[in-house]
Amino acid sequence: MVPHEALEEAVRKAGGQTALARALGGTIKQGHVWRWLNIAGQPPAEYTLPIEKISGVSRHDLRPDLYPIASGAAA
Repeated sequence: MVPHEALEEAVRKAGGQTALARALGGTIKQGHVWRWLNIAGQPPAEYTLPIEKISGVSRHDLRPDLYPIASGAAA
């Protein structure tokens, strides 16, 4: 799964862009999530682990550049 697909899955599991933004709290709004999906194609580094916790979508799928799967490890 590529990061964009993983983020789409996380949004779906969270109940939509607005629901994910609310679950992340703070200053995150639906528009931020939209930008991640439609412009960046991945979440910012600081939101990867919270999104994983909220949605159950693996950090390895959301940001493989930051959380690569070790060689020989199960996905």
